[in-house]
Amino acid sequence: MSTPTERTWRVGVLFSTTGVTAAVERTQQAATLLAIEEINAEGGVLGRPIEPVLHDPESRPKRYGELAKQLCDQDGVRVVFGGHMSSTRKALLPVVEAHRALLFYPTLYEGFEYSPNCVYTGAAPNQNSVQLVRYLTRHFGKRLFLIGSDYVYPYESNRIIADLFRQAGGEVLDEMYVPLRVADIDMAKVLRRIQAARPDAIYSTVVGDGIARFYTAYREAGYDQRTHPIASQSTQEAEIAQMSVEAARGSITAAPYFSTLQTPANLRFVAAWRKRFGADLPITANAEAAYFQVKLYAQTLERAGDDRLDAMLPHLHEHEFDAPQGRVRIDKENHHTYLWPRVARVDDSGQFRVVDDPEVRVKPDPYMYESRFDPLAGRLE
Repeated sequence: MSTPTERTWRVGVLFSTTGVTAAVERTQQAATLLAIEEINAEGGVLGRPIEPVLHDPESRPKRYGELAKQLCDQDGVRVVFGGHMSSTRKALLPVVEAHRALLFYPTLYEGFEYSPNCVYTGAAPNQNSVQLVRYLTRHFGKRLFLIGSDYVYPYESNRIIADLFRQAGGEVLDEMYVPLRVADIDMAKVLRRIQAARPDAIYSTVVGDGIARFYTAYREAGYDQRTHPIASQSTQEAEIAQMSVEAARGSITAAPYFSTLQTPANLRFVAAWRKRFGADLPITANAEAAYFQVKLYAQTLERAGDDRLDAMLPHLHEHEFDAPQGRVRIDKENHHTYLWPRVARVDDSGQFRVVDDPEVRVKPDPYMYESRFDPLAGRLE
């Protein structure tokens, strides 16, 4: 375990570089390492560098739990950065709770959860789903088709989107789920269901390698996303890079961050990213969350002077960080993060361009207390 007499602050890094969600998780790992390198270049924390201990969970939830236990029991780690699919977070939480460790989780998720051993830096539903429904119902109509991968996040996210859509006067025409393994997806069946429903828009919670296959099949079936878009919060720059511009153009997402933002902090972040990783590795919203959560950890550690959970917890909410998306901070009540929701569409060059930016920071509301009954609400700070 890390103690004040040791040379480094050891942290676990659990992002998959192989498996179904490797494309986006590689960006999260890269962002984590970039933040650590920047902190260490400035002298570390209290004169000690941060030492990352990396493992590849292979996109398998059970493996996340096994590796988290190894990090805590054998690698001397008290803080873990990692997890992507909600099933992986669910596998990590019992381990960090049992070991009095702290997990920083940098991925949007379905909400309705709290753990004192977890800091949630991805968007909660009131920081993306609310804004996405508002945009879709205003610009495309109120007839929606739901599709998702067969695990917890799609079921819960689709439930929230369906509730918000109906509250906005919309109608959910059909709902279906497909296997996580791309080879097992019956795309012809998916397209038949869409053709029968004739929706104004699709809401997709398909994840991983299945995203590009779905978007490509949708385009090949003759659909034009400029008039009948696929809206998806699980589709980011990493997944767009896996498909043609024709398949991606017009698709919509809601997130706090896009690499095309022109904030000074983002311009610095993008420049540092390109210098470190080159032009081929996409920058995603999940990567941005992975980046700034390391900076928040370092600020907390500097105040606490110790990486034990009991020492860290009182200081988590005492500071802010000028993240690429805007200034962020952790909410004392629920360990989620104040974020800057935006809506973006893929343009003719294959890049996300922001089409709706209220330029407000939204308080995290993971249980949808303030916004679940009003899709136009957002509970601003």
